[in-house]
Amino acid sequence: MTILEKIMGHKKQELANAQVVKPVNELMKSKLFGRKTLSLTESILNIEKTGIIAEFKRKSPSRGLINGQAILEEVTTGYFRSGASGLSILTDQEFFGGNNEDLVRARELNPIPILRKDFVIDQYQVVEAKAIGADAILLIAAVLDIGQTRNLARFARSLDLQVLLEVHQATELDHLNEYINMVGVNNRDLHTFTVDVERSVQMAGEIPPDFVKISESGITSPLTLKKLRGCGYQGFLIGESFMRTPEPAVAFSDFVKSIYFDND
Repeated sequence: MTILEKIMGHKKQELANAQVVKPVNELMKSKLFGRKTLSLTESILNIEKTGIIAEFKRKSPSRGLINGQAILEEVTTGYFRSGASGLSILTDQEFFGGNNEDLVRARELNPIPILRKDFVIDQYQVVEAKAIGADAILLIAAVLDIGQTRNLARFARSLDLQVLLEVHQATELDHLNEYINMVGVNNRDLHTFTVDVERSVQMAGEIPPDFVKISESGITSPLTLKKLRGCGYQGFLIGESFMRTPEPAVAFSDFVKSIYFDND
């Protein structure tokens, strides 16, 4: 069984339990459910920002614990102050050490768009995302069929949530539809968890121009970001390279300064 298969098996069980504990009608009573969402695409394309979706992540299935000491309030507000276009908050507990409360707290503190990073396979999770303050959701082509992707994306848009479709290979672009806002090329293979940034370079020309292009995972240097920007990417989802340092917000600030001032 691959890591992805383990994650999805657990996610289905977790989903069934969540629907019993907090039904959809309860989620819709949330104070955050009725808020006006922020546009992640507009923020990414804003020339006054970095284009970076900065991620808060405590652990991963491939690397184990990344940072168990980081304080969400300090990290996310630091990301915001240094020019992050958006935040990515992991809400998966079992494999990534996150939870819904992390996103709720990040929403309280930061006036920029937030992507809920999780394995979304059901409309319940889309309602849940809106109820905890997310502005966008992630749909992963590797765990959905084309019909599921379309239905979930359409439902998300009906709730005024934007949609980031994550792909790893060109064949998964068949999942694209009019309800998708962004296409993220994950440089990490979710079956083996190996990372190769050249994946984004190779796929850049395959993504239709209608969608905001985002490169995800493995971006560890400003020079790599500049290279990807040259290939047509407008957004960059980065987290682990910041989170594995003692002070992620400082690491992010230094990274941003290097984008603009390091010409080496």
